[in-house]
Amino acid sequence: MSESIPTPTPAPTPGHQPGVSVRHTRGKGEPRFPDGPKPDPAGSHFERRIRSFQPRRSRVTAGQADALQRLWPKWGLDIDGHGVIDLAELFGNDRPVVLEIGFGMGEATAQMAAADPGTNVLAVDVHTPGQGNLLNLADHLGLDNVRVANGDAIILLREMLAPASLDGLRVYFPDPWPKKRHHKRRLIQPEFLDLVAPKLRPGAILHCATDWEPYAEQMLEVLTAHPDFENTQADGGFAPRPEFRPLTRFEGQGLDKGHVVNDLLFRRVQQPVRQDAPHRDEPPTGA
Repeated sequence: MSESIPTPTPAPTPGHQPGVSVRHTRGKGEPRFPDGPKPDPAGSHFERRIRSFQPRRSRVTAGQADALQRLWPKWGLDIDGHGVIDLAELFGNDRPVVLEIGFGMGEATAQMAAADPGTNVLAVDVHTPGQGNLLNLADHLGLDNVRVANGDAIILLREMLAPASLDGLRVYFPDPWPKKRHHKRRLIQPEFLDLVAPKLRPGAILHCATDWEPYAEQMLEVLTAHPDFENTQADGGFAPRPEFRPLTRFEGQGLDKGHVVNDLLFRRVQQPVRQDAPHRDEPPTGA
């Protein structure tokens, strides 16, 4: 089992006491993080949909706040839906890019990025303390291959990523929405895969993990049925937890409660060209 990365202890910053929420130190009417992530970066520019996440604005420590203020202009990205991102420009290199949707406090993300410096990680979440913590970890570990995105991952995928621009996608422990009436809010749905598939290069791996067994079964069913993905497991089932995915504190707590964690690793396949499809230099019939 991989060792977890300890959260660095930041030096005290002017105006803040370590461990004290910034909500008690900012003046009335002042933005929470003037140089940090925006509360609703996409605003009302795009149609509202059923959200698969719940924005969380819990307590932000002084260290996390300092990281947000200091590092967001350098390593942060607000998902506003305006324009396609040049990933090579965002990271300053042309290394492969993996998208991670929902990273919690960022410990596993930072550990995986440190273990694989040749891969860039674009990590998306709406949890402000987690955003600050991941930035703090990346700074502490000297990582140059992590960028933190704030906002709705669906808008990012739909509006801001070019076709075949991703070499992988990670969705670890998404909200299971356990009540039946909320199942429509689960992220892994056929419509989500339709959106994801064009953004992944052929051979890219979609890696999901969950400790909610009914959701795991749904994931397996949906992924198996989608024509753009194939299971990497010969038996068509769940995969053993790969060594490169760290065991997080959240996962450990679930295991202590008797939860079963399932990993799914599916490969983006190259669809064969139809024999009756028109040549790319010829206009389609009726054009």
